[in-house]
Amino acid sequence: MDFTVIDAALVGKLLLLLLVGLGPKIALVPFLEKTHAFDTETKARIGRQMVLVAVVTALILFATGALLMRLLHITGGAVAVAGGIILALIAIKMASGPTEKPHDDISAPVDPEKIAVFPLAVPYLLNPVGITVVIIASGEVVSIASATLVIGLILIVAALDYVVFTNIDALAKRMKPASLIVSEVVFGILLTAVAVQLVVSGLGNLGIITPTAAH
Repeated sequence: MDFTVIDAALVGKLLLLLLVGLGPKIALVPFLEKTHAFDTETKARIGRQMVLVAVVTALILFATGALLMRLLHITGGAVAVAGGIILALIAIKMASGPTEKPHDDISAPVDPEKIAVFPLAVPYLLNPVGITVVIIASGEVVSIASATLVIGLILIVAALDYVVFTNIDALAKRMKPASLIVSEVVFGILLTAVAVQLVVSGLGNLGIITPTAAH
């Protein structure tokens, strides 16, 4: 990402990446599965905490990402490769479709406070794409304006997450299970492609390969 010139292309690209990396889509099905036994008020509380934890984590990573990369002697390319590998694991699971009934395991009570943090806030809501984008952006921002842009877009996506996950029951009534499964599989395939691109871009930044320009 080139923050030397802030234009519509940069804003659009960054917003799209954050919608994938911090938006509601990847976390939607896991949220429905993990919270199906709770009442509407508890689901909304889990949603609020999940969004809060994910956003605070993203902002902390943005504030400290550049320093962490310097302290650990890692580059943006290495972060991209790592993020791509973890994203691929999540995406392949999504693309494979449901392999078991999610509501069968009722042997142990579920702590809503814990599931809101893990796995819902991280790695589903703030997923590897989001973590990668935020850390790389932290090392590449060049001005207060560019830093403000990143923070502002994070908060915009967080507002969308808040609306979705605090009104999940109303939204769930409009969702057809079959359509949800199909969209999950399709999005999983697309995310697998994103994961591959992250790895390729990271290896290119590390000088290991020379990516071919897209036509």
